[in-house]
Amino acid sequence: MTEVPVVRSADSERDQRRAAAALAAHGLRPGDRLLVSAAASPALLAAVLGALRTGIVPVVLDPGLPAAERSALAEDAQPALDLADDPGQLLGDAEADLADVPLARPMHYTSGTTGRRKGVWSGVLGEDDARQLAAEEIGLWGFEPADRHLVLSPLHHSAPLRFAIHTLLAGGEVLLPGPFDAARAAPTITELRPTTTFCVPTHLQRLLAQGPDWSSFRRLVHAGAPCPEPLKRAVLEALPDGSVWEFYGSTEAQFTVCSPDDWLAHPGSVGRARPGRRLETDERGQLWCAVPRWARFEYWQAPEKTAAAWRGDLVTVGDLGRVDDDGVVWLDGRREDLVISGGVNVYPAEVEAVLDAHPDVVESAVFGIPDEDWGQRVVAAYVGTAGTADLGAWARERLGAAKRPKSLHRLDDLPRTSTGKVRRLDLPEVLGLDGA
Repeated sequence: MTEVPVVRSADSERDQRRAAAALAAHGLRPGDRLLVSAAASPALLAAVLGALRTGIVPVVLDPGLPAAERSALAEDAQPALDLADDPGQLLGDAEADLADVPLARPMHYTSGTTGRRKGVWSGVLGEDDARQLAAEEIGLWGFEPADRHLVLSPLHHSAPLRFAIHTLLAGGEVLLPGPFDAARAAPTITELRPTTTFCVPTHLQRLLAQGPDWSSFRRLVHAGAPCPEPLKRAVLEALPDGSVWEFYGSTEAQFTVCSPDDWLAHPGSVGRARPGRRLETDERGQLWCAVPRWARFEYWQAPEKTAAAWRGDLVTVGDLGRVDDDGVVWLDGRREDLVISGGVNVYPAEVEAVLDAHPDVVESAVFGIPDEDWGQRVVAAYVGTAGTADLGAWARERLGAAKRPKSLHRLDDLPRTSTGKVRRLDLPEVLGLDGA
């Protein structure tokens, strides 16, 4: 097995102090933005935490961005300092004092699956809010000094970075095996015995095929995309009892948490509101969440988008769903993904759940394309060995006429963002249907 970098809390604390001193020497002050676009490394984590614990806001970009896109985001973020792909340049000899907890949240740009990326900005937090934010995350997942956290997703996304940061703040270790490769990650799991990880369903699908020894995990948390029910059950069966958790959230905010028991009692749900939050729906079926003061945000330099996202202490990211009488939350998808065919609302998640239940389908993605007669028609792409005729018959037996895919397309893989979300906007072009 290739040697995997291990970030120990004490070593990282020293490097964070060095990064903080270098940032001060460059003249950065609380509220300034620090831009970095580097692969996962101990130096990246030190730069991010050294900034956060002095009130400087790191803006962590995908190191694989095309130059033009990176340039546009850099111009938008207006950083006081751009480290490019070299966070190690901050690690000199001088050290500075750090706050006990981060005094800000990183500014991430939304993944852009449904349009132009938006910066999610929370500014500098007051001391009490900062402590409550850190305590909430550490308390929810129970991070502790004995933890060894495995990073499977890119650190330029909010959830993977949040899990790594709070593991270090709690005194634990972080494993950085590099870009995800199931053949490399599986022996890392077996030999280095991590206790926690954050991942997306695609990781789980590929890791299960490798058959690692999962017995060291006390908490495996997944999110980022819907997890097909057959996959979820296989993961629950493979891992230690009580270890497989899920949450529903976004770059902007965190909404629910789903324990193994809750999911088994309500298969397909995303659990219940996180502590200190409340979820409800509006007249259009959009989910709104009341969040605590320290979880508030705005869209960077986009006041009109910020205003549309908030109603008092309630925030929405445009997802559709429902909250049942027991407080369990069910997702129907995003309003942008809604297909309206012949005046009937078709939620892709509902159709995908039916297709994914076919024994020879690994996963599916449903979307709409323009239709002269119906406004839109329902189309599905899928990965698996099922024949299109067989899958079409399966759908006809289980879905009403308006919800049945009018065409089915088998692919080797679905186009995705780096966090595993299907890029629905790309599917018409991938399938040659963009002129339809």
